Amino acid sequence: MSDPFREMSEPAKLVVDGLSFMTLLGALVNLLPSIAAVLTIIWTAIRIYETDTIRRLTGRGEEE
Repeated sequence: MSDPFREMSEPAKLVVDGLSFMTLLGALVNLLPSIAAVLTIIWTAIRIYETDTIRRLTGRGEEE
């Protein structure tokens, strides 16, 4: 069995590479909102954890 990519012309390889790249971008565009939501939740949790009230409740108080 021969390698199908060896028999392809360079322009055909470029077209396949372009389609592959567009598929990758499409997948990322679909994933980015989910990733951004998770990062936002993590960031908000960190900000809440670092508030003065939570510091007092967890006994972390002012560290000076």
